[in-house]
Amino acid sequence: MLAYRHAFHAGNHADVLKHLVLARVLRYMAAKDKPFRYIDTHAGAGGYQLKGAQALKNAEHRDGISRLYGRARLPEMLADYVNLVREFNIASDASLDAETQAAQRADKGYTPPLSLYPGSPSIARALLRPGDSMRLFELHPADVRTLAAHFDGQRGVQILHEDGFAGLKGQVPPQPRRAVVLIDPSYELVSDYGKTVASLREAVGRFAEGVYMVWYPIVRRVEAVQLPKRLAGLAPKGWLHVRLTVKDVDPQGFGLTGSGLFILNPPWTLHQELAAVLPTVVELLAQFEGAQFEIEEQPA
Repeated sequence: MLAYRHAFHAGNHADVLKHLVLARVLRYMAAKDKPFRYIDTHAGAGGYQLKGAQALKNAEHRDGISRLYGRARLPEMLADYVNLVREFNIASDASLDAETQAAQRADKGYTPPLSLYPGSPSIARALLRPGDSMRLFELHPADVRTLAAHFDGQRGVQILHEDGFAGLKGQVPPQPRRAVVLIDPSYELVSDYGKTVASLREAVGRFAEGVYMVWYPIVRRVEAVQLPKRLAGLAPKGWLHVRLTVKDVDPQGFGLTGSGLFILNPPWTLHQELAAVLPTVVELLAQFEGAQFEIEEQPA
């Protein structure tokens, strides 16, 4: 949907869950010598100005990354994610030369002001190695221009001004046969739920070994409630489903109360790692007494 701009929501609680898990999955993949591909069906702009007009309209980051940024003694998995945001802010400071940026990254006691938030492609770029590759789909003309400028012809990165639902088919199986696929549409159109299932079904049929991550919003919509069950039917080799609820519905009974991730072929360590870190995430991001997380898993 071309009216949707993620800049209005950058760094919110949903981004925290999505990028916390994405970073861990990518680190798991990078622990093996064999190259892999990262495929993002709805890549967005790659990075967002938290002090820009769009982000400040609702300032959703204040109840997301801003509650974590700069905190000491976070659990290792959460600290790793926050450090990626820290390093993105350092690397994006055009006033600093490369030597100063390297010194600031090395100084773990230094935390720059939080003015920028990395999108999923930037989280991935920070963790991929030489030899790994990226395929980034984005339909919005302004965001795809920003994405292209952000990556500026970097080796191994292809930016595709195409529909990611349709384009995923042509990206799997990759060579070599290792990949992480992130599917995270806005779901502002109800049809996105069906397109997510259809696109994933076709991709899994072509490449069952891939790690597929599907993000979805926790909202009072029947399609959102049914989505995890529909995705479970597509998993030939096991799945993990995590949900994070941090706020109550609005007075009319609506609103984004949290989000979920459904992962096909998850790393075998992920359930235990999430169970250890999510109590802290709930504690820091909770906006009402009913804040909670849930993890379900069906092993391969």
